[in-house]
Amino acid sequence: MASSLYNAENIAAAGIPDARGMRIGIAVSEWNSNITDDLLEGAVNTLKQHGINETDIIVRHVPGSFELIYASAQLAKSHLVDAVIAIGCVIRGDTPHFDYISSGVTQGIAAINQQSDVPVVFGVLTTNNLQQAEERSGSGGIIGNKGDEFAITAIKMVDFSRSLKKI
Repeated sequence: MASSLYNAENIAAAGIPDARGMRIGIAVSEWNSNITDDLLEGAVNTLKQHGINETDIIVRHVPGSFELIYASAQLAKSHLVDAVIAIGCVIRGDTPHFDYISSGVTQGIAAINQQSDVPVVFGVLTTNNLQQAEERSGSGGIIGNKGDEFAITAIKMVDFSRSLKKI
């Protein structure tokens, strides 16, 4: 669905579970840090707004988006967190590198979700240009900050996971 039609306000309308006591890991790429830093800030602020203590948010930086696969898997295996948010930004360039990285990260995060008991939220922007990335990271854009949505998704996925343990 188009970002302009679906954002954190739509997610919030569906209700956000109580997040107190949740522990969230965030793996964030240093590449395109002008974008990923804003996404991280949005995610952390939203997690705290919904009752998660700052001490229950573990942030780890990695060099690029491809490294988010390893970092997310290790955070999930650590049993220190209830969910992981993988934050990155890949902007299309003049070579096929964009396609390889975008595809690899997508497949890697999907594989972790299939193999792990800890949900991993795909928080990697894949945009055609810097303006699109800025519009989605709260850097003066019209779309808002997708970091907010990543955080709400993590809260909802932890709640989903916990609900299955009650059955």
